[in-house]
Amino acid sequence: MNIRRTGQGMITASMIGGMALLTYFFSEFEDGKNNPNRSPETQVFANSIEVALQRNRQGHYLVGGQINKKEVIFLLDTGATDVVIPESTARALRLPYGRKGLAMTANGSITVHETRIRELQIGKIVLHDIKASINPGMSDGAILLGMSALSQIEFSQSGSTLTLRQKFI
Repeated sequence: MNIRRTGQGMITASMIGGMALLTYFFSEFEDGKNNPNRSPETQVFANSIEVALQRNRQGHYLVGGQINKKEVIFLLDTGATDVVIPESTARALRLPYGRKGLAMTANGSITVHETRIRELQIGKIVLHDIKASINPGMSDGAILLGMSALSQIEFSQSGSTLTLRQKFI
């Protein structure tokens, strides 16, 4: 009788373990479709660096990158004046809070805090001293990569590929 219970327990444990593995692999698969640019492809040339990004299923360009050497996810947003960071992410990144200001969003006017990003990196493209805003009303998730960063590089789109290019002087 104890052997039978032990056998049934092992079968149950195996089924639970199998379900957990399937859940893990399926979530990784879904994450890859949502952000096909977790580790973006970089090409280094004599006078520039290029990073090619693929559009996700929703038509957006998400990309893995770094702020001050800490891993983050960016959502490219040419409609955003600054790089916009959710407050909880800004705290985790230990970004300094500057003066308060007003920002216009799709949901109306909000109060934000100015901040500076010492180093922002996408692939091998590295930008320094980037103006950013900390948004207390923004839910956790991707950081909006706005024009305060994008204006320092060239970008062009062809089909579903967006190429970021940093030229050397």
